[in-house]
Amino acid sequence: MTSYLPRSKNAPTFLRNSEIEEEAALLLAQFGEQHVYITSPPIPVDEIVEEHLKLVIEYRDLRAEFPEGDVLGAIWFQNRVIAIDQSLVPEDNPAMRGRYRFTLAHEIGHWQLHRKLYAALKNEQLLWSGGSDQPDHVLRSDLSDPKEVQANRFAACLLMPRELVKCEWKREFGGLDPLFLQELRANRSDNAPDEVILDKAARPLATAFEVSATAMRIRLEGLGLLLRKKEKLLF
Repeated sequence: MTSYLPRSKNAPTFLRNSEIEEEAALLLAQFGEQHVYITSPPIPVDEIVEEHLKLVIEYRDLRAEFPEGDVLGAIWFQNRVIAIDQSLVPEDNPAMRGRYRFTLAHEIGHWQLHRKLYAALKNEQLLWSGGSDQPDHVLRSDLSDPKEVQANRFAACLLMPRELVKCEWKREFGGLDPLFLQELRANRSDNAPDEVILDKAARPLATAFEVSATAMRIRLEGLGLLLRKKEKLLF
């Protein structure tokens, strides 16, 4: 599986999903060496941004600043600033903590993976009117752009590291055996959608890692710990 859509003029360098995961793991390892090793969730994403990467986090009304799109986050590479829409600030909106953390990790993905690309395209971008205060990148709801796909993948790997997720799964369920949708559905009396059932199964780990149940469900499916179908044995 590739990590992004067909290449265009502004497409990032080809990266396999495994390579993006390695980049996220490397950042966590570097944070551990210079600050503190992370042995349990949640991942201290704010500290990674401010203490390790030396970036500034600002809370701004990005939806008002960019009314042409549903903007959740933005980054200024030269100024080393990441802006998060004020609607996501967890102290004011605790229910948005998972969305806040994923948005911040998504912008870290752009910092780690795409900084050079944005620098090369700086003079070619026609989206902005040329003001120096315009961000190099904004995060909108539409994540079909190749760079957004990669940054999303990076965010998932950073906030939900493979081995740490497996450890928490083992602690929660007593082993590394997967849970199957059909078995989870058998324990319910309603006809809930598949995603609702799987999200509920993912919620204990989502709470531990401070991410949304949907984000954790997608990660668990990718790790083969939540499965929609139970393959039949040949013998």
